Amino acid sequence: MDKLTEPDKAESKRPSTARGSITVSIWTMVSRITGLLRVVVIGAVLGPTYFANAFLAANSVPNLTYTAVAGPVMGLVLVPAIVHSLGAATGAHPLRDTADMLAKVTGYLLTIAAAAAAALALASPALAYAVTAGIPDPAVREHAWELTVLVVLFVAPQVIGYTVAGIGESIQQARGRFALAAAAPALENFGLIATMGIFALVYPPGVDVMDVSIGMVLLLGIGATASVAVHAGAQVYGARQVGLPIRVRRGWKSDPVTTEITKRLRSSVIVAGFPAISMFGMLALAATVPGGTFVFQAGMSMYFVLSALGAKSVVAAALPGMSVAVKEKDNARYGAAWRQALSFGVTASLPAALLLLAFAGPVAGVLANGKLATPDILNWLTGCLAVFAIAQFANSINEIARQALFARLDVQRARTISTVVLIVRLGVGAASLLLPLGLYRLLGLCAAVLLGEAVAAVLGLHSIRRAIRPERLVDYRRLGHLALATLAMLPAAAVGAWLAQRQDASYAAGHMVQIAICVAFGGLAMACFVLVVAKLTGQLPKLLGKIRGKLLPG
Repeated sequence: MDKLTEPDKAESKRPSTARGSITVSIWTMVSRITGLLRVVVIGAVLGPTYFANAFLAANSVPNLTYTAVAGPVMGLVLVPAIVHSLGAATGAHPLRDTADMLAKVTGYLLTIAAAAAAALALASPALAYAVTAGIPDPAVREHAWELTVLVVLFVAPQVIGYTVAGIGESIQQARGRFALAAAAPALENFGLIATMGIFALVYPPGVDVMDVSIGMVLLLGIGATASVAVHAGAQVYGARQVGLPIRVRRGWKSDPVTTEITKRLRSSVIVAGFPAISMFGMLALAATVPGGTFVFQAGMSMYFVLSALGAKSVVAAALPGMSVAVKEKDNARYGAAWRQALSFGVTASLPAALLLLAFAGPVAGVLANGKLATPDILNWLTGCLAVFAIAQFANSINEIARQALFARLDVQRARTISTVVLIVRLGVGAASLLLPLGLYRLLGLCAAVLLGEAVAAVLGLHSIRRAIRPERLVDYRRLGHLALATLAMLPAAAVGAWLAQRQDASYAAGHMVQIAICVAFGGLAMACFVLVVAKLTGQLPKLLGKIRGKLLPG
């Protein structure tokens, strides 16, 4: 039987927000850790060079372009649309009707993506100039500009691949299937890691601009784009498995339902586009420091790992349920879903912030390997990680608030918040040019991210408060429990940080001891957090019973 004619049983099998969040957390953590690993591998192979800056920045442009065109808002628009379409279907084949709508939306999105990829190729000289303008030597700057143009041309088609992947991910989330959607980006990361491995075997590591050949650029550009294609293929497979295969149809202009969805996507461009623009600006500013792009991207990668464990997981799991509550005009259910999502986000992000603050130095030592294991790089990365630890906590609140606004189809407030964030980020980022080259300039860029997320979180909470009145904005009792549990982590985290700092990490054995201390005391701190939360919520006997059952199954 064609999957499009099967009865829709997804709603009855939809996992709870808690279970869905855990699933997304686990698989997204795998994806984000491999993403962090790929940045580490690129840095270890290419070293703190202007060429590394050029490749990392240029290879980020397609993803930033996709983010600007649709990116994270694609799921925030598509998931509610799919949920509403399935819920409103009255015919014999609800999946077929939804698939027809999706095919038209896909046709629209791929048309926009193809145009964006072409525009990216045309704009490659200007983009390359922005990335290389900070190089002081004219000859090196000119050659770096040429190489960056080539990289952008080879990676521009990635915009289409990311769009296909985003559509497939949204379809799976709407149908309550999270594992493959969250894990698929790891395939892209493994592909790029393999590309860097081949590069290291064929070419000498740590080459800078004047020694880079066209063959090197070809290998990196084609390998990176092929990796995105593998990621997109996995998401296409996942969409097909849940009964809504990705197909392309024309006619999005003549269909009222599709027109409404595409209109909402267009009106949401600012929400995704402005953060992407500000991020590219900060990458260009980081490129003024040799190795600065690696430091900034490595810090952002760790930031994304923590965000994936918290806000991203909650957003993916909670959005379908929030959309159903809005569709049924059940404000009490919507408010409860918001408070639950906020609590889950804080539960994941607050202890993560504390642990990264405590162990920023050892984490920097893990990230900076090979040609990047220099005292300056380690100091820069340690400082950036400390700032990003706080920023990811603010980001968790911002992301969940934005998700809640999109579930209500409230794009206008989300647009306003993104506009304010753009102004804050670019303003603070530009001011960082006044700071000395090196640590202080990079810290200024990280501070731009932190302040932008903090402002967005405050504005997001204000918007949700207005939307859910007279419902309560937060569960103060639950947040109080989380604050006390985080305080309970402090002794273990402080002792672990003190012991780790006393280890000589300049040699392999000392570095391994340092990592072991961080893992052991980090685990002990998390155990304290879990036990205190369980005690305060009355779940401790149940938790201890489960532990005893695991240890003593007989």
